[in-house]
Amino acid sequence: MIDRSASRGVLPAPEPRGAATVPAALPVRPRTGRLLVLATVFVCAACGLVYELELLALASYLIGDSVTQASVVLSLMVFAMGVGSLLAKGLRARPAVGFAVIEAALALVGGLSATALYASFAWLGESRPALVGFSLVIGVLIGAEVPLLMTLIQRVRRQDAGGAVADLFAADYVGALVGGLAFPFLLLPLLGQLTGAMLTGTVNAAAGGALVLWLFRRDLTRRARWLILAANVAVLAALASATVLADDFERAARRAVYGGEVRVAVQTGVQELVVTGPRTGSPRSLDLFLDGRLRISGYDEYRYHEALVHPAMSGRHARVLVLGGGDGLAAREVLRHPDVAAVTVVELDPGVVRLARTDPMLSALNAGVLADPRVHVVTADAFRWLRGVPAGRYDVIVSDLPDPGITPSTKLYSQEFYGLAGRALAPGGRLVVHAGPLATRPRTYWTVEATLRAAGLRTAPYSAGGRLSGFAAGPDRTLGAADAPPQDWGFVLAARDHRPALHVDQDTPGGLRSLSTGSLRDAARDAERLRMPGLPPSTLPHPRYSFS
Repeated sequence: MIDRSASRGVLPAPEPRGAATVPAALPVRPRTGRLLVLATVFVCAACGLVYELELLALASYLIGDSVTQASVVLSLMVFAMGVGSLLAKGLRARPAVGFAVIEAALALVGGLSATALYASFAWLGESRPALVGFSLVIGVLIGAEVPLLMTLIQRVRRQDAGGAVADLFAADYVGALVGGLAFPFLLLPLLGQLTGAMLTGTVNAAAGGALVLWLFRRDLTRRARWLILAANVAVLAALASATVLADDFERAARRAVYGGEVRVAVQTGVQELVVTGPRTGSPRSLDLFLDGRLRISGYDEYRYHEALVHPAMSGRHARVLVLGGGDGLAAREVLRHPDVAAVTVVELDPGVVRLARTDPMLSALNAGVLADPRVHVVTADAFRWLRGVPAGRYDVIVSDLPDPGITPSTKLYSQEFYGLAGRALAPGGRLVVHAGPLATRPRTYWTVEATLRAAGLRTAPYSAGGRLSGFAAGPDRTLGAADAPPQDWGFVLAARDHRPALHVDQDTPGGLRSLSTGSLRDAARDAERLRMPGLPPSTLPHPRYSFS
């Protein structure tokens, strides 16, 4: 939360001589008028914070790295708010007209900002310039509000500057609190980001316009009243039209991003799930995107999951834990070993598990493994859940988690997390970790390996080829994973009491299509040639991964 007292307004300078110093002729008593101005401050503050959060949330989803996006948006907005406060000095001679213009512009720009940002990403492939532009414009408009409201509240009833500032900022802070809570708990789950921003703009325009056109109507000329009324009606009409067309816009944008065969598009409480590909036919045509990043390609997912799971299964594997993997594909590979007694899958997003169970193509791809009585699915945060696991519970732990370069995943690639995982291993047990692409992001990969060693584990790095890693949705990437450039997946096999040998059982039922002990050891030798020694481990207070 930013210091809104520093960014949304300044202490009032001596007021200019003229109309602004003359008490307003109000249709209500001064006490009531003052309460109405403070109520408008409350609404405007709530709307302003929702605009900020909308930009932050959408930028983190479209661009990635929530830390960087939060820093960019908030720092630009704070700077722009200061500029807006200075620019508002020129409007204080006619504060009612100035405030009406500012609020109409803010309602239109803020209400349509999320839509414009998404359109820029979908059709232009780049949303950073739009993010910077909207952050600056919205910041300037928000910064201009408080000086004008300060002048208006003083016109209702004169009081000392300190008391006026205290009342104004109290209403501002409480409004910001309500807006900050309404966004994640009300607007986002019920309306989504685009419609939620439009509704916020509608409320913003209605509050600002009503205050000026009713409470301060005697400050306005007849021409000014009609112009302000027309501007607000135009803004409300634009937002209402955008709201009506929002669903059609989202469908068109998804087609631009993912191609023409979007079968499922669901916003869960954790992320957006998009499934592309025909409704019937081979499961190999399926692609699953999580927050715009390709997570599963039916074309060659078997390469990834064979390389992830089977080296860790060389040894005792009666009790297996899969961290992530709510799609069921890692569990499918685990249960190809008939002597597995129990598999626990810990998945954060229940929407992924539900999709894996009910989508015909995805359930065909995972062979319906989530219905197997040996598989127990837990919906929980993997870090928090591991803290309650008794020591020595599992023979094998498979970490099938999002890439370490995605900000929310960094704690799941920390020394503390690997310490918990190592504690949960039985004597002789093995932990395997997906560590990101080795060839294209070696520093991230070797940081994961260094972090495992810092947690007291002994490691065996290796990689496997494929076409999934690093492939993201976008307007120039609509042909599916089969058309993506070849990439690589990096893995690290680890154990507590010995350096694990890289070996796979070629007698695994069904056979291994992409893996052998020889190819595994060749990949390990190739990985060692790329080793980056001396990297520090990543910890919770000091994450070391470069985000993407």
